[in-house]
Amino acid sequence: MDSTHYPPVPRTIRSFVTRAGRTTRGQQKALNTLSEHFVLPYQTQALDWKMVFQRDAPCIMEIGFGMGDATAHIAKLMPTHNFLGVEVHTPGIGALLQHIDAQQLSNIRLVQHDAVQVITEMVAPESLEGIHIFFPDPWHKKRHHKRRLIQAEFVAQLATRLKSKGYLHCATDWQEYAQQMLTVLSAEPTLQNTADDYAPRPHYRPITKFEARGLRLGHGVWDLVFQKK
Repeated sequence: MDSTHYPPVPRTIRSFVTRAGRTTRGQQKALNTLSEHFVLPYQTQALDWKMVFQRDAPCIMEIGFGMGDATAHIAKLMPTHNFLGVEVHTPGIGALLQHIDAQQLSNIRLVQHDAVQVITEMVAPESLEGIHIFFPDPWHKKRHHKRRLIQAEFVAQLATRLKSKGYLHCATDWQEYAQQMLTVLSAEPTLQNTADDYAPRPHYRPITKFEARGLRLGHGVWDLVFQKK
């Protein structure tokens, strides 16, 4: 029997669950025809934004864009900016590619990979104008709070990727998570709140159908916008 003692393998806590959601025919067609032009492969070298987008423009990263409705809306509203969307779920990638095709958007690129690794390996320090994280999974059960994306270590890393005066915009419809976000973001010494606590919804973030329904039912939505000092 081998008596050699090996160090324990570190366990990485994921902030997402890979869902086997159904990819529609339209999404699959978009994946087949548009991925080559708009989906970037994961790599362990920092991206050159000017080379990726074939122009020199401010870059904003969105983490976990879901089906891409807000991403496409903002990219169309802000044609002078480049957008990097990161999402792990294939139907969401296909759906945003459909938006890109239908609206003829040239200022979006996508990466289908874990956002923590993308930030670590593919995004150079002080290279982003902004970071958007809209409605991340709240992991509402207390024992799952450790899976929440907005944690001190990750926020500190995000801040290193922002340019001076760059911003981090988070939004959630789960009040307890909003309170945690406010606490975590306020504790990051390189960031400062642009509001006394929660910010008014910035004009560029659209109200989703789900959000609109929640607001009609009296549910709250909290936006937090912090700027790098």
